[in-house]
Amino acid sequence: MKSPSFYPVGTPGQPWRDADLACWRAQLSRRRSYAADVLRRVEELTRQFEIVRYGDLSYADEHYALVAVRNQGWRPELPAVLITGGVHGYETSGVHGALRFLEAHAQAYQRKVNFLLVPCVSPWAYERIQRWNHDAVDPNRSFRDNSPAQECVALMRLIAPWRNQFVAHIDLHETTDTDESEFRPALAARDGEPFEPCTIPDGFYLVDDAANPQPEFQQAILAAVERVTHVAAEDAQGLILDALAVAPGVIRYAVKALGLCTCITGAPYTTTTEVYPDSPRATPEQCNAAQVAALCAGLDFVCKRT
Repeated sequence: MKSPSFYPVGTPGQPWRDADLACWRAQLSRRRSYAADVLRRVEELTRQFEIVRYGDLSYADEHYALVAVRNQGWRPELPAVLITGGVHGYETSGVHGALRFLEAHAQAYQRKVNFLLVPCVSPWAYERIQRWNHDAVDPNRSFRDNSPAQECVALMRLIAPWRNQFVAHIDLHETTDTDESEFRPALAARDGEPFEPCTIPDGFYLVDDAANPQPEFQQAILAAVERVTHVAAEDAQGLILDALAVAPGVIRYAVKALGLCTCITGAPYTTTTEVYPDSPRATPEQCNAAQVAALCAGLDFVCKRT
């Protein structure tokens, strides 16, 4: 894939200033509705689950209700699992896969696990099909104390009362062709650094925690997903994206040091799913189904191990 020689906002070699941020933001427009796509579907689940409004996201004159869904009758003797989607708003199957799980599969787990599911962490970015938030901050690099991202602060506040109860956290993501054509060039421009091309892997893969690797958990999820869509192969250097493949379809990142979402619970079992929606071998339906398969396999693993 050919990437632009320089992103069309900012000055090469100089980090963005306020005027550059305003220019970037002016290029964006609402392209879909969080209220229609997410809130309306969540409201239809009020009889089956408990709906939690955990905050409000406010940017300029726009306001978004932040919602989570939890099983009815939270039981402290059961393992707790956090599920997050839409940390990156443009990664569509993370949001719709989470909603599909709630609508079609979550009832079966009501008496087996306590689950807290946030279908869309970043609604402003969801509407604009963007990776960053309104302030050009990447939420999935901002889960830390004194976070600059409202989305991260709200989510960390939500899970704080249960933080030591979580056994697992599954965070639903995608890797897309626009990572290479748009978002990584924008990152280089924002930070005043040169753009270094990368190869987008064709297929599904998982991101494990380098500080707490759980290979059996990852393999249980991959085994289920392989029945739905194909798993990414490593390149000639043994890499998937920018990291060494430690097993077929698995890489590891230092999730806490990077401020990734899966660091927030302290759970022993964590993973970030990465679906590839731009593959000629995958459809939007398969991408949503792959996220659902990952969730069901992860929950089944937790149920057997705890």
